[in-house]
Amino acid sequence: MSDARNVLGGLLQVCSVSPLTGFMRDGVCHTGSQDIGSHTVCAQMTEAFLDFSLQRGNDLVTPMPEYDFPGLKPGDRWCVCATRWLEAAEAGVAPPVILDATHERALRKVELADLKYHALRYPDYPGQDFPEA
Repeated sequence: MSDARNVLGGLLQVCSVSPLTGFMRDGVCHTGSQDIGSHTVCAQMTEAFLDFSLQRGNDLVTPMPEYDFPGLKPGDRWCVCATRWLEAAEAGVAPPVILDATHERALRKVELADLKYHALRYPDYPGQDFPEA
């Protein structure tokens, strides 16, 4: 998995280690045959997305210590299912995406242009000007 690629074609980067995310709970949005939901989009949580997800039956807020899950809050980064992210985008509540930490397999469900449109941007981010895909 060390050679996994992100949606921009580079090496897949860490999404979050605090809280520890990823289908495999390794901090990276790796995926595999057992990951039915395709937890491949690294997103920065927002209150609107957390509420949306809860309304769809996926409680990402309530801590579940038995699963070492602290519960998420706005600002946390998390590997979310590509289809749930797309649903949120269509509803106008997509959380910002960290492109270099989003697995290329997300492109099976989501258009790169949509991910770029919702990309988290900050001053020192090397991907400010995205190459045409």
